Amino acid sequence: MTDAPTASTPETGALLSADIQLIQAILPHRYPFLLVDRVEEIDGTSRAVGLKNVSMNEPHFQGHFPGQPIMPGVTIVEAMAQTAAVMVGTTMGLTDGNLLVYFMGIDNAKFRRKVIPGDRLRMEIETTRGKPGSKVWRFHGQATVEGELACEADFTAMMDLPGA
Repeated sequence: MTDAPTASTPETGALLSADIQLIQAILPHRYPFLLVDRVEEIDGTSRAVGLKNVSMNEPHFQGHFPGQPIMPGVTIVEAMAQTAAVMVGTTMGLTDGNLLVYFMGIDNAKFRRKVIPGDRLRMEIETTRGKPGSKVWRFHGQATVEGELACEADFTAMMDLPGA
């Protein structure tokens, strides 16, 4: 019998992190729609930094666009939202894979740079509304590649929390 994945044990003031096993224990998403590879910083439910290694093997590149693959903007926003869900799920100990999160709104989305195969997308997420036990959360996200802003957006999500 294996133990459920757990977040890195924080030392005093240290941040939590989530590897792919913990991410999959929190989110029900799987290939081809699991869009976060690691969350390297989780500061409670206030802030997180997620990583996505963009690969030519992803199915959306077959049609977006042939000969000039570009990661669709909606998948960048989805990757930011998955990072936010991992942050909330990790902090609240929701490792049963039953956390469902639904978009309620996406505002102020701006796309500043192409994201292409070989890029490493770094997603910084901040909670602007929500706390443990809340169903509705609001986040601000920024996605960068090598320090250059690729996307930013504010998004609202409803957390379908187990037992709520």
